Amino acid sequence: MSENPRRRVPLFYTPVHSYLFFVLSSVLVVVLLLLFADIVGLAFKTLFPGLGTIGILLLLTTCFLGSFVNIPLLRLRSESPAVKVRYLRAFGMMYPVPVVELAENATLIAVNLGGAVISTLASVYLLLRAPSNIPYAAVATLAVALIVKLVSKPAPGVGIISPSLVSPLAAALAVLVGSPQYHLTAYVAGTMGTLIGADLLNFYKIQRLGSSVVSIGGTGTFDGVFLSGILAVLLPL
Repeated sequence: MSENPRRRVPLFYTPVHSYLFFVLSSVLVVVLLLLFADIVGLAFKTLFPGLGTIGILLLLTTCFLGSFVNIPLLRLRSESPAVKVRYLRAFGMMYPVPVVELAENATLIAVNLGGAVISTLASVYLLLRAPSNIPYAAVATLAVALIVKLVSKPAPGVGIISPSLVSPLAAALAVLVGSPQYHLTAYVAGTMGTLIGADLLNFYKIQRLGSSVVSIGGTGTFDGVFLSGILAVLLPL
């Protein structure tokens, strides 16, 4: 563990490069416009009954804006020197590399508010509302997690990264398990499968990456989680 846990750590930063942030913002705006036009409203209202249009708007917006917030959990002793670069290119994307002031060779483990906390709470809510769908969601989530695990890779200075579109496409295919509530299954499998496959199943690699901070559901995986929450619901329509 780090010997100096009181150093200042920035908890607010964008989990993606500026142009990808613009793409995700545009996707959110388009979906919200379609939601108000009631073109995709039925799918989301089926997922989250009782929320209404305003409630769903707040959920999607909070998840997106919450991606800037990272909640620190613990510090691990890094096995590699911290990598001091600003951006890393992988899978055709640019990922920001947060540089924080910590004791030498320490990695801060955090959870992203939008990409991990809110998406997990939403998935738990869906499963509790439809417990009969849990076996289908579990199988689909496992399938997505294994696919994401295969395509994700460790990135020095960043953490674990995964191609943005793999998660939602895998989640859309995962509904082939025959779930009677395929929108629910696609949402849970896409979001939770990404977190499990990219971050949790690769957690043992973190200490070797020389990253000053690694955010679960944040840099490297948030785009996949966010797109899964939207596209995985829309693709089976």
